[in-house]
Amino acid sequence: MQKTELNKLVAPFVKWVGGKRQLIPVIKKNLPKSFGTYVEPFIGGGAVLFSLQPGKAIINDFNDELINLYRIIKNDVEALIEDLKHHKNEPDYFYKIRSLDRSDSYRETSDVKRASRIIFLNKTCYNGLYRVNSAGEYNAPFGKYKNPNIVNEETLRAVSEYLNQNQIQITCGDFEEATKGLKENDFVYFDPPYDPVSKSANFTGYVQGGFDSNAQIRLRDVCKSLDERGVYFMVSNSDTPFINELYQDFNIQKVKAKRAINSDSQKRGAINELLIKNYE
Repeated sequence: MQKTELNKLVAPFVKWVGGKRQLIPVIKKNLPKSFGTYVEPFIGGGAVLFSLQPGKAIINDFNDELINLYRIIKNDVEALIEDLKHHKNEPDYFYKIRSLDRSDSYRETSDVKRASRIIFLNKTCYNGLYRVNSAGEYNAPFGKYKNPNIVNEETLRAVSEYLNQNQIQITCGDFEEATKGLKENDFVYFDPPYDPVSKSANFTGYVQGGFDSNAQIRLRDVCKSLDERGVYFMVSNSDTPFINELYQDFNIQKVKAKRAINSDSQKRGAINELLIKNYE
């Protein structure tokens, strides 16, 4: 179920790899005509959720730092805003804050300070890129921006209000778990880590462990199960032979999207991506 009036201040509060802002018009055009609960198992930066602002939704991600941030924005946004005001856009300070997750005591850090740290690093690191190494430690370098918008009070308060005034369930775990118990006519939008178009293009650094071809196959199997249960689904992924073959039994549409993350700026142009769905 979708709301008729949208709050334009409800928008992504972090930049996320594979964010869908640019594809929102085509995604909206391809939504089911009506649906029950909206489910997004790979919520990331939340661009699609915030553009739709459904009244009933389940949002999930495997990244517990990200989900902690969503929960703090919902439950303690004023404390988060206050903590954000203490950060400094300086390289020495940046690397000090970045290094906190290298310590065994990091898990003892308050949820508010962990959430504040993620926003600060996201706003001040190079290319606004959330990236962790194989040990799950944040490793994007300092961005050298003159005046990054670290404390976006209007957006944070608007998102908090949206999350509180609607039936929004926030979970942290595997994507398959987030789809259990759904009913006929519910709608799931999957935006997983993409199948790499080349060996050098693989980027799975926003969650420790990555997302390999076996995970892509398991996602397809979850989609098949949803289809059999009468649940609508849409999947975004890269236009590779592997993904085309995996979803050959469903409705596949090629769309153009710009890739912003590439070490070679000349390769940041428009390329084909896929929208896959089980309805017309």
